[in-house]
Amino acid sequence: MKLLYTNENRFLVSNAKNLVENAGFAVILKNEYAGGAVGEIPPFDVWMELWVVNDADYDGAMQVIGSSLSPDNALDWVCKSCGERNAAAFEWCWNCHNENQ
Repeated sequence: MKLLYTNENRFLVSNAKNLVENAGFAVILKNEYAGGAVGEIPPFDVWMELWVVNDADYDGAMQVIGSSLSPDNALDWVCKSCGERNAAAFEWCWNCHNENQ
């Protein structure tokens, strides 16, 4: 088994688990119920972890996570009103405040 992904945000780890399982890889979660130990042990030691069962699947599973959770997945857009380039996270042009269409 190899560690695929860990994060303090349990929802992100659960999302990664769903993505990897839907791609056909067998995975398990560790530290799923360790949150109650915070205070007794360091917080990062209770972060939920996603592990791939078969070592041979590691590279393929990492590609799924990398392509799905990468912020580069979303495309920047150019405002039709003023021509300003905006990051994909913006729904409104930061320059002229027109909506992305």
